[in-house]
Amino acid sequence: MDLKLFCMTFGIVFLAELGDKTQLTALALSSGKPTCWISVFLGSSLALVCTSAIAAVGGSVIARYIPAKYLIATAAIFFIIMGCCMLINLACKCSSPPAA
Repeated sequence: MDLKLFCMTFGIVFLAELGDKTQLTALALSSGKPTCWISVFLGSSLALVCTSAIAAVGGSVIARYIPAKYLIATAAIFFIIMGCCMLINLACKCSSPPAA
């Protein structure tokens, strides 16, 4: 196992997930039943493991056919597009008059 890659992946995913929808969902679910936090922890952990496995295996398979630089560029473009859509949506909400 590549320890450097492991640590880098952990750090990046950890920072990316802070304040993310996943974390906020887990917070909301566990606040509904404070004594059942372990169920929320295990459920959200398993979900993150499954989605990460799909991404890692999928990335490995795709990388056999498409060079990494194109995958990185495509991911960057999608992130930019999503960010622009979010900014446009926010601008539209801010410019519309408040509902009565």
